[in-house]
Amino acid sequence: MFSSLAIAAGLACAPMFGGAAPATAGAATGPVAVAPSPDKRTFIDDLVGRMTLDEKIGQLRLISIGPEMPAAKLMEEITAGRVGGTFNSVTRADNRPLQQAATRSRLKIPMFFAYDVVHGHRTVFPISLALASSWDMGVVEKAARISGQEAAADGLDATFAPMVDISRDPRWGRTSEGFGEDPFMVSQCARASVKGFQGTSPANADSVMAFVKHFALYGAVEGGRDYNTVDMSPQRMYQDYLPPYRAGLEAGAGGVMIALNSINGQPATSNKWLLRDLLRKEWGFKGVTVSDHGAIDELLRHGVASNGREAARLAIEAGVDMSMADTRYLEQLPTLVKSGAVPVALIDEAVREVLGAKYDMGLFQDPFRRIGAAAQDPADVNAESRLHRAEAREAARKSMVLLENRNQTLPLKKAGKVAVIGPLADAPIDIMGSWSAAGVAKQSVTLLQGMREALAGKGEVLYARGANITDDNRVVGYLNFLNWDNPEVVQDKRSSGEMIEEAVRVARDADVVVVAAGETRGMSHEASSRSSLGLPGSQQTLLKALRSTGKPLVLVLMNGRPLTINWEKDNVDAILETWYAGTEGGHAIADLLFGDENPSGKLPITFPRSLGQIPTYYNALRIGRPFTPGKAPNYTSQYFEEDYGPLYPFGYGLSYTTFSLSEVRLSDRKLARQAKLTASVTVKNTGARAGETVVQLYLQDVTASVVRPVKELKDFRKVMLAPGESRTIEFPIDENMLKFYNAKLEHVAEPGDFNVQVGLDSESVKTAIFTLE
Repeated sequence: MFSSLAIAAGLACAPMFGGAAPATAGAATGPVAVAPSPDKRTFIDDLVGRMTLDEKIGQLRLISIGPEMPAAKLMEEITAGRVGGTFNSVTRADNRPLQQAATRSRLKIPMFFAYDVVHGHRTVFPISLALASSWDMGVVEKAARISGQEAAADGLDATFAPMVDISRDPRWGRTSEGFGEDPFMVSQCARASVKGFQGTSPANADSVMAFVKHFALYGAVEGGRDYNTVDMSPQRMYQDYLPPYRAGLEAGAGGVMIALNSINGQPATSNKWLLRDLLRKEWGFKGVTVSDHGAIDELLRHGVASNGREAARLAIEAGVDMSMADTRYLEQLPTLVKSGAVPVALIDEAVREVLGAKYDMGLFQDPFRRIGAAAQDPADVNAESRLHRAEAREAARKSMVLLENRNQTLPLKKAGKVAVIGPLADAPIDIMGSWSAAGVAKQSVTLLQGMREALAGKGEVLYARGANITDDNRVVGYLNFLNWDNPEVVQDKRSSGEMIEEAVRVARDADVVVVAAGETRGMSHEASSRSSLGLPGSQQTLLKALRSTGKPLVLVLMNGRPLTINWEKDNVDAILETWYAGTEGGHAIADLLFGDENPSGKLPITFPRSLGQIPTYYNALRIGRPFTPGKAPNYTSQYFEEDYGPLYPFGYGLSYTTFSLSEVRLSDRKLARQAKLTASVTVKNTGARAGETVVQLYLQDVTASVVRPVKELKDFRKVMLAPGESRTIEFPIDENMLKFYNAKLEHVAEPGDFNVQVGLDSESVKTAIFTLE
């Protein structure tokens, strides 16, 4: 998928299609030809029975608004009944004439309008990886709920979200779009997101249908290189990578977007096992599937189709209902059906799913359900009143992770002089992150703005850019390639020496130095895989120069993936991981830096020490020669050049207060089938201020028929405690939590011992043991 960057930067708000709309949305064209039957299947069967082959194939086309099809041609195709849906139009004024054209077609079948609303629509919430860092499903659901409401208010019917690919290789640029490395965590986020987007029903006027993506295994691309191959055992698929997709579908998602990668030699777009045997038969999915952008055409480049005809046949046979942004279905399916190479029953099957999705969106009841009448259109689609700033600020506060805080450098005092330095300190586009939908950069609050407002009348903020994001012109050229006419990465023309000299001078005049460093949003985006994970050299040089001033140094990270920040960890006084915090990011960061809010986020993904250490996810399979701290490392599994283990483990995050955990108490040492036992701990706030922490439950299968992970997250609780307050947290454990896929892909819980591990991160845990009988 390609983002609409012009819209994100607030540069394109005028309607794409001219002409005045009628005062009443449906007045010009009348209602759909057939009033929806109370029985969905009866209604759809009747409609399919009256469609021509060309009309059926037309419903399988998902057209990208933009250069792929001129506006006049698009209107012609819609009126002829040859378009099922579009994406990338984001206002009612844009979508109304298209829907009116659809209601002028022979059967008046309405269209649906979709967009990549991933972590906000007008209001940009923190990126998905940040939302997962909250470990608060209420935050995840609310972000999706508001995003869905704002999208529906702009006439959209569906979103290509949530993205629930497990990501264990942070070189992958799309790590920023997902919820991290853990199957349980990502599954929880998938459920919360779908519930948020769709509300009580995707037919509601303030809801949009969720399309879970990218099905399947996209986050496991080889080498972290986008669009690459995936080779994976069935056990790992079922155990680790497939659960989040299934969780999203069980939560009611009406659609699935198919991945671009191949799986064990078969592209997902032509994979019958994936789309028919697994998705439809085993999981019972009844919704609509769409290819990713141009993916059917890409079957030729994968080398499994020799021409467009074969590509279209493979895709429709595999179970791809809608073809996104290519012409293969339009060009090839008519002759394939007429020649008998593709049974018309396959076409009818796909059309039923498309029509069924539209039925579930409520479009047959009212094609203008979310578009409304022209008289109701907002005078300014970017009006401040349409934003949900308070909710975005709260989500951003809860999404940030305090990684370091030596000598209680944070929170800062609201007094004196604070130097705010760095190429991301005043970067309104970057703070929104990738896939920022219809967010407008000028409405974003940068770190510099947030700090100035927080200190107004109490202290002084000094500012220097200090460095460009990178001095590598090749990288800058790449990042600006898709936006050559409006580049996002604008280089300061001064030399690096001049900028650092200014930054050092500003730092020496300040009481404390806050540096905003990391990646531009384009560096953590689709097609932006990286072969290194450190801060670019220009930023490292800046940090070292500022360290030499001797002033307290606070690093505010802005990034969409884990970074290798070894020097930074050892040399700066405090590190706050803010990811890309969204529209209200600058205010939220200032809230935490000055202590108006206490950091409570925890990492949903592991930070490696080095590139060579990847993959370093926490729930790896056990091995025969593990490294054991305190014992001789020879002939154990480790890298001898560096310390063992991650830089920051999964589940890690500090607070301005401290917490303690008691030993684990079990209600029973034996667990019978169909029964439950309870693991409990007492968590206490041992510090001087109120704060939240996350108590995390991990289980380890001690002995099994196949190798099992060292530990697996199975539950968690986020709890707020006043200073000195204690609370007992109880985790029920049953047989289902112990199940795994064995060598025969049977989902079983085998008898034996299980270690219960409870901690405030995945490494520092208290342990107890019980036996499943």
